[in-house]
Amino acid sequence: MKFKLPVAAVSLLLLMSTVLTGCGRKYVQLQDFPILNYTPPAQGDEIIVMTVKDYGEIKIRLFPDLLPEACENFTTLANSGYYDELIFHRVIPDFMIQSGDPKGDGTGGESCWGGKFDGGVSNQLIHVPGALAYANSNAMTSTDGSQFYLVTGESVNNALLDTLTEQQKIYFTQEARNLYTQYGGTPYLDGSYTVFGQVIDGLDIIFQISSVETGANDKPKKAVYIESVRTEPYDNSQIRWYPTDYETISGVQS
Repeated sequence: MKFKLPVAAVSLLLLMSTVLTGCGRKYVQLQDFPILNYTPPAQGDEIIVMTVKDYGEIKIRLFPDLLPEACENFTTLANSGYYDELIFHRVIPDFMIQSGDPKGDGTGGESCWGGKFDGGVSNQLIHVPGALAYANSNAMTSTDGSQFYLVTGESVNNALLDTLTEQQKIYFTQEARNLYTQYGGTPYLDGSYTVFGQVIDGLDIIFQISSVETGANDKPKKAVYIESVRTEPYDNSQIRWYPTDYETISGVQS
Protein backbone atom coordinates (compact mmCIF):
# COMPACT_ATOMS: atom_id res chain seq x y z
CA MET A 1 0.00 0.00 0.00
CA LYS A 2 1.43 3.36 -1.01
CA PHE A 3 1.67 6.01 1.67
CA LYS A 4 1.41 9.59 0.47
CA LEU A 5 3.63 11.78 2.61
CA PRO A 6 1.99 15.02 3.78
CA VAL A 7 3.60 18.30 2.74
CA ALA A 8 5.33 20.07 5.64
CA ALA A 9 4.17 23.59 6.46
CA VAL A 10 4.93 26.04 9.23
CA SER A 11 2.43 28.66 10.43
CA LEU A 12 2.56 31.36 13.02
CA LEU A 13 -0.86 30.21 14.12
CA LEU A 14 0.84 27.13 15.55
CA LEU A 15 1.64 29.27 18.56
CA MET A 16 -2.06 29.42 19.31
CA SER A 17 -2.86 25.79 18.57
CA THR A 18 -2.36 24.38 22.08
CA VAL A 19 -4.26 25.45 25.16
CA LEU A 20 -4.56 24.36 28.76
CA THR A 21 -7.92 23.12 29.93
CA GLY A 22 -9.18 21.97 33.30
CA CYS A 23 -8.40 18.39 32.23
CA GLY A 24 -4.78 19.19 31.36
CA ARG A 25 -3.04 20.24 28.19
CA LYS A 26 -5.16 19.33 25.16
CA TYR A 27 -5.19 20.12 21.48
CA VAL A 28 -7.53 22.62 19.95
CA GLN A 29 -7.12 22.31 16.20
CA LEU A 30 -7.76 25.80 14.84
CA GLN A 31 -6.71 24.76 11.35
CA ASP A 32 -5.76 21.55 9.59
CA PHE A 33 -2.06 21.72 10.31
CA PRO A 34 -0.13 18.96 8.51
CA ILE A 35 0.88 16.01 10.68
CA LEU A 36 4.64 15.62 10.32
CA ASN A 37 5.38 12.23 11.92
CA TYR A 38 5.78 10.38 8.64
CA THR A 39 7.70 13.06 6.76
CA PRO A 40 11.39 12.31 6.13
CA PRO A 41 14.19 14.60 7.33
CA ALA A 42 16.29 16.61 4.92
CA GLN A 43 19.65 15.30 3.78
CA GLY A 44 22.22 16.09 6.47
CA ASP A 45 19.72 16.75 9.26
CA GLU A 46 20.73 15.48 12.70
CA ILE A 47 19.02 12.18 13.53
CA ILE A 48 19.23 9.77 16.45
CA VAL A 49 20.80 6.32 16.09
CA MET A 50 19.87 3.98 18.95
CA THR A 51 21.66 0.63 19.02
CA VAL A 52 19.82 -2.06 20.99
CA LYS A 53 21.84 -5.13 22.02
CA ASP A 54 20.85 -8.27 20.08
CA TYR A 55 18.30 -6.30 18.01
CA GLY A 56 20.07 -3.68 15.91
CA GLU A 57 19.76 0.01 15.10
CA ILE A 58 16.71 2.25 15.43
CA LYS A 59 16.98 5.54 13.56
CA ILE A 60 14.78 8.45 14.62
CA ARG A 61 13.96 11.79 13.09
CA LEU A 62 13.76 14.75 15.49
CA PHE A 63 11.68 17.93 15.10
CA PRO A 64 13.79 20.75 16.62
CA ASP A 65 11.89 23.43 14.69
CA LEU A 66 8.74 22.50 16.59
CA LEU A 67 10.16 21.51 20.00
CA PRO A 68 13.72 22.82 20.35
CA GLU A 69 14.20 22.20 24.08
CA ALA A 70 12.81 18.69 23.91
CA CYS A 71 15.21 17.81 21.10
CA GLU A 72 18.19 19.58 22.68
CA ASN A 73 17.68 17.66 25.92
CA PHE A 74 17.61 14.31 24.16
CA THR A 75 20.58 14.93 21.88
CA THR A 76 22.66 16.34 24.74
CA LEU A 77 21.95 13.32 26.94
CA ALA A 78 22.52 10.94 24.04
CA ASN A 79 25.89 12.36 23.01
CA SER A 80 27.07 12.43 26.63
CA GLY A 81 26.55 8.66 26.89
CA TYR A 82 23.69 9.04 29.38
CA TYR A 83 21.54 6.38 27.72
CA ASP A 84 24.31 3.85 27.12
CA GLU A 85 23.72 0.48 28.83
CA LEU A 86 20.25 1.42 30.10
CA ILE A 87 17.42 -1.09 29.82
CA PHE A 88 13.89 -0.91 28.50
CA HIS A 89 12.34 -1.12 31.94
CA ARG A 90 8.68 -1.09 30.86
CA VAL A 91 7.26 -2.94 27.86
CA ILE A 92 3.53 -3.17 27.15
CA PRO A 93 2.33 -4.85 23.93
CA ASP A 94 0.03 -2.74 21.76
CA PHE A 95 1.10 0.34 23.72
CA MET A 96 4.78 1.31 24.00
CA ILE A 97 8.32 0.43 25.11
CA GLN A 98 9.98 2.72 27.69
CA SER A 99 13.58 3.45 28.70
CA GLY A 100 15.85 6.31 29.76
CA ASP A 101 15.93 5.67 33.52
CA PRO A 102 19.37 5.11 35.10
CA LYS A 103 17.65 3.39 38.05
CA GLY A 104 15.91 0.94 35.72
CA ASP A 105 12.62 1.02 37.61
CA GLY A 106 10.82 4.08 36.25
CA THR A 107 11.61 6.38 39.20
CA GLY A 108 14.86 8.00 38.09
CA GLY A 109 16.38 10.28 35.50
CA GLU A 110 16.66 14.00 34.89
CA SER A 111 17.10 16.42 32.02
CA CYS A 112 20.46 17.63 30.72
CA TRP A 113 19.88 20.81 32.78
CA GLY A 114 19.11 18.86 35.95
CA GLY A 115 15.61 18.12 37.27
CA LYS A 116 12.60 18.42 34.99
CA PHE A 117 11.63 20.80 32.19
CA ASP A 118 8.57 21.60 30.10
CA GLY A 119 9.17 20.09 26.67
CA GLY A 120 5.83 21.32 25.32
CA VAL A 121 3.51 19.71 22.78
CA SER A 122 2.85 20.27 19.09
CA ASN A 123 -0.37 19.39 17.32
CA GLN A 124 1.71 18.47 14.25
CA LEU A 125 3.11 15.43 16.06
CA ILE A 126 0.81 12.67 17.28
CA HIS A 127 1.09 9.24 18.93
CA VAL A 128 1.18 7.05 15.84
CA PRO A 129 3.42 3.96 16.03
CA GLY A 130 7.10 4.82 16.01
CA ALA A 131 6.55 8.17 17.73
CA LEU A 132 9.23 9.13 20.28
CA ALA A 133 7.95 10.94 23.37
CA TYR A 134 8.97 11.79 26.92
CA ALA A 135 7.46 9.85 29.78
CA ASN A 136 6.47 11.92 32.79
CA SER A 137 4.89 11.36 36.17
CA ASN A 138 2.05 13.83 35.73
CA ALA A 139 0.15 13.86 32.46
CA MET A 140 -1.59 17.09 33.46
CA THR A 141 1.60 19.01 32.67
CA SER A 142 4.58 18.43 30.46
CA THR A 143 7.26 17.74 33.08
CA ASP A 144 9.96 15.88 31.20
CA GLY A 145 13.31 14.44 32.24
CA SER A 146 15.32 11.69 30.58
CA GLN A 147 12.77 8.87 30.35
CA PHE A 148 11.23 8.28 26.94
CA TYR A 149 8.94 5.85 25.18
CA LEU A 150 8.46 4.60 21.63
CA VAL A 151 4.85 3.98 20.59
CA THR A 152 3.73 0.65 19.18
CA GLY A 153 0.01 1.24 19.69
CA GLU A 154 -3.18 -0.60 18.94
CA SER A 155 -5.87 -0.46 16.27
CA VAL A 156 -7.88 2.77 16.32
CA ASN A 157 -11.30 3.55 14.86
CA ASN A 158 -13.29 6.75 14.48
CA ALA A 159 -15.62 5.79 17.32
CA LEU A 160 -12.69 5.88 19.74
CA LEU A 161 -11.54 9.23 18.37
CA ASP A 162 -15.07 10.62 18.74
CA THR A 163 -15.16 9.45 22.36
CA LEU A 164 -11.80 11.09 23.10
CA THR A 165 -13.05 14.35 21.62
CA GLU A 166 -16.28 14.23 23.62
CA GLN A 167 -14.89 13.07 26.96
CA GLN A 168 -11.28 14.33 27.02
CA LYS A 169 -11.58 17.33 24.67
CA ILE A 170 -8.86 16.03 22.35
CA TYR A 171 -9.62 17.28 18.85
CA PHE A 172 -8.29 15.48 15.77
CA THR A 173 -7.90 16.89 12.28
CA GLN A 174 -9.05 14.72 9.39
CA GLU A 175 -5.44 13.90 8.58
CA ALA A 176 -4.79 12.78 12.16
CA ARG A 177 -7.91 10.62 12.00
CA ASN A 178 -6.76 9.08 8.72
CA LEU A 179 -3.34 8.22 10.14
CA TYR A 180 -4.72 6.77 13.35
CA THR A 181 -7.37 4.64 11.66
CA GLN A 182 -4.87 3.40 9.05
CA TYR A 183 -1.87 2.73 11.28
CA GLY A 184 -3.14 2.69 14.88
CA GLY A 185 -1.42 4.31 17.84
CA THR A 186 -2.27 5.76 21.25
CA PRO A 187 -4.37 8.85 20.50
CA TYR A 188 -5.54 9.18 24.12
CA LEU A 189 -2.03 10.42 25.00
CA ASP A 190 -2.16 13.37 22.60
CA GLY A 191 -1.83 16.74 24.22
CA SER A 192 -0.46 15.42 27.51
CA TYR A 193 2.97 14.12 26.52
CA THR A 194 5.82 15.59 24.48
CA VAL A 195 6.12 13.83 21.11
CA PHE A 196 9.36 15.11 19.55
CA GLY A 197 10.61 12.40 17.20
CA GLN A 198 9.62 9.58 14.86
CA VAL A 199 11.28 6.30 13.94
CA ILE A 200 12.37 6.30 10.30
CA ASP A 201 14.26 2.99 10.32
CA GLY A 202 14.01 0.02 12.66
CA LEU A 203 10.28 0.10 13.34
CA ASP A 204 10.32 -3.70 13.20
CA ILE A 205 12.78 -3.71 16.11
CA ILE A 206 10.35 -1.77 18.29
CA PHE A 207 7.65 -4.36 17.64
CA GLN A 208 10.07 -7.20 18.35
CA ILE A 209 10.93 -5.65 21.72
CA SER A 210 7.26 -5.09 22.48
CA SER A 211 6.62 -8.82 22.28
CA VAL A 212 9.23 -9.93 24.86
CA GLU A 213 8.05 -11.75 27.96
CA THR A 214 7.53 -9.46 30.94
CA GLY A 215 7.04 -9.85 34.68
CA ALA A 216 6.12 -7.51 37.53
CA ASN A 217 5.59 -3.86 36.56
CA ASP A 218 5.79 -4.80 32.85
CA LYS A 219 9.57 -5.25 33.11
CA PRO A 220 11.14 -7.67 30.61
CA LYS A 221 12.22 -10.92 32.27
CA LYS A 222 15.31 -10.93 30.06
CA ALA A 223 16.84 -7.45 30.05
CA VAL A 224 16.81 -5.52 26.78
CA TYR A 225 19.82 -3.18 26.78
CA ILE A 226 20.50 -0.01 24.83
CA GLU A 227 24.15 -0.23 23.79
CA SER A 228 24.39 3.39 22.70
CA VAL A 229 22.42 6.43 21.53
CA ARG A 230 24.16 8.96 19.29
CA THR A 231 23.41 11.60 16.68
CA GLU A 232 24.53 11.43 13.06
CA PRO A 233 23.70 13.27 9.80
CA TYR A 234 20.74 11.86 7.87
CA ASP A 235 21.73 10.01 4.70
CA ASN A 236 18.68 9.22 2.61
CA SER A 237 20.58 6.58 0.64
CA GLN A 238 21.04 4.43 3.76
CA ILE A 239 17.67 4.75 5.52
CA ARG A 240 15.02 2.06 5.10
CA TRP A 241 11.98 4.33 5.02
CA TYR A 242 9.01 2.23 6.07
CA PRO A 243 5.50 3.67 5.59
CA THR A 244 4.87 1.82 2.31
CA ASP A 245 4.94 -1.54 4.09
CA TYR A 246 3.89 -0.31 7.49
CA GLU A 247 0.94 -2.62 8.01
CA THR A 248 3.16 -5.67 7.48
CA ILE A 249 5.63 -4.49 10.11
CA SER A 250 3.12 -3.33 12.70
CA GLY A 251 0.39 -5.92 12.27
CA VAL A 252 -2.21 -3.13 12.08
CA GLN A 253 -4.53 -3.61 9.14
CA SER A 254 -6.17 -0.64 7.46
